[in-house]
Amino acid sequence: MILQGVDSKVAPSFSLGNRLARVLWGIVYALLFLPTPRVCHGWRRVVLRAFGAQVGVGAHVYPRVKIWAPWNLSIGALAGVANGVTLYSMGKITIGERSVISQGAHLCAGSHDFNDPLFQLITQPITIGRDAWICAEAFICPGAEVPDGAVIGARSVVTRSLRDAWTVYAGMPARKIAIRRRSGEQ
Repeated sequence: MILQGVDSKVAPSFSLGNRLARVLWGIVYALLFLPTPRVCHGWRRVVLRAFGAQVGVGAHVYPRVKIWAPWNLSIGALAGVANGVTLYSMGKITIGERSVISQGAHLCAGSHDFNDPLFQLITQPITIGRDAWICAEAFICPGAEVPDGAVIGARSVVTRSLRDAWTVYAGMPARKIAIRRRSGEQ
């Protein structure tokens, strides 16, 4: 829980309960998540669920995924989250079924109100639709929604919600560059 009206330069932005939960998560992450073999997806799903994450059947979360708060995660069935991904889940992050989040991608659900004299921490949810692909080292900003079947090109930056499903976006900020064919289309 984010504390409101707190000067983030001199006091914590999160409740004591949240900070203690993250300490416990950090210990469990270091001992029971990070050192696991790549093939132990089932074990990592169990660990994430124990910390409140919703993780679908067959989801593949690799051991070197950096997760800030698993209780703010929802990962659909058969989704894949590669090594080197950062899920900065200060706010809710939802990853749809069969979606792929590639190496080095960064999903950031929090920021600061730079106009607030207290530099107030704010969160906005991120939603990745079903069958989407977030390519290597892409950055997804707080509040962004990526529609079903969309592809976000390598090193692209998604600064706002995108409208068109089954579309390829790339650049900074990400712009529509192509239409993606659905499986079975010629």
